[in-house]
Amino acid sequence: MGACSTAPITDSANSSTAQDNILRSGPQTAALEGPDVEPIADNPVPVLPVTVNSVGGGRVTVADASRIIAIDRSGTLANIVFSLGLGERVVARDRSTVIPEAGQLPLITDSGHSVNIEAVLAADPSVVLIDESVNPPGTIDQLRSAGITVVVFAKDRTIASTGPLITAVAGALGVPDQGRALAARTDAEIEAARASVPERARGSKMAFLYLRGERFKLLAGPGSGADDLIEAIGGVDAGTAAGLTSSFTTVDAEAMINADPAVILVMTQGAESVGGIDKVLQLPGLAQTDAGRNRRVVQMDQAEILTFGPDTGRVLAALAEAIYV
Repeated sequence: MGACSTAPITDSANSSTAQDNILRSGPQTAALEGPDVEPIADNPVPVLPVTVNSVGGGRVTVADASRIIAIDRSGTLANIVFSLGLGERVVARDRSTVIPEAGQLPLITDSGHSVNIEAVLAADPSVVLIDESVNPPGTIDQLRSAGITVVVFAKDRTIASTGPLITAVAGALGVPDQGRALAARTDAEIEAARASVPERARGSKMAFLYLRGERFKLLAGPGSGADDLIEAIGGVDAGTAAGLTSSFTTVDAEAMINADPAVILVMTQGAESVGGIDKVLQLPGLAQTDAGRNRRVVQMDQAEILTFGPDTGRVLAALAEAIYV
């Protein structure tokens, strides 16, 4: 496995005594409170046609939003559509869209997030919302060649991009007023979550580990989205602080020890893939970190933790509640 070898980064804020005063010890689960989706409006009527920007494809005119499919690796686009109050118009879902409201819809992506073109065509969408990360290559061109209206969005998912993405999706579906209202609500929830973190709690090193079985361990770094999440709840991204230059880097025991996080964040499904939280704590190098010694592992569902959609503020609040005393 590859590794990043840098000297441990230590400071007074990360001393054992200070951590004990501000961080919860032992495994924690962060979970959203309230409904899975809280629509900003009740089935608003789109005002169409509209012509909007499409990433990599100039301008696209959307004339019909009666049958919507939204596709991306994180389920963010579909979450936005449902949160706009247009969920009844969604006719199929990607595998990352796991909200109960979409549970009975046919799947159009496989376990590797690749789009099944035939399944999309069978759903007969009037518009497809998709982002640049879609697989396999050529998917967007195939859909357009089949006569489907396709609007492409940027693949970046950060706190700063959340509001603009919401308004862009709403604009493409002809409900701009609802988009502005949803973005404003989301921004307010994000700021409230930021403000809830006590000043004394800021500065603890936290690492996001992406796990898929014991042999596939990636430490998040700059540009991963996890760094943005960690900073928003008052932490310091351990991967970035340790000198990582890629968004996700394969790590070994030495790299984990050198990063020395006080808290480990994981997706619940990632933890399950190695046998649960106890097995996460047995991964090479973790026992020698501050997080490992204090069993500070926080898990959160993969459909929530890095989606950066309308639930972002609630995600931040749930993580802060799970991390801080």
